[in-house]
Amino acid sequence: MAVKLEWDGDIAILTPKGSLLGGDETVDLEKAIRDLADKGNLKLVIDLGQVDTMVSRPLGVLVAAHTNYVRRDGRIHLCNVENKLKNLMVITKLVAVFDMYNTREGALGSF
Repeated sequence: MAVKLEWDGDIAILTPKGSLLGGDETVDLEKAIRDLADKGNLKLVIDLGQVDTMVSRPLGVLVAAHTNYVRRDGRIHLCNVENKLKNLMVITKLVAVFDMYNTREGALGSF
């Protein structure tokens, strides 16, 4: 799995691709988020539009990242969350934790 990093001003945008099944691909995402946080990033959009499957461990990575960002007065927004992943977020009640947007532009404009 590749995690693409882009910037829109001071907003970092991470776009994971493929399946997040708790293996190396999840470690790659976790490392990318940690690297941004360690550099002081406070605005992060995670574009999930190219993720087809996600299990519990990657959800834990997202929750830990959210906690880290909020503790530092930062914010993480999710975008392009497909229905299958959105249902997972509803079941786990994470819809109450994350700001989710239908489009990348919506997520970027919300900062």
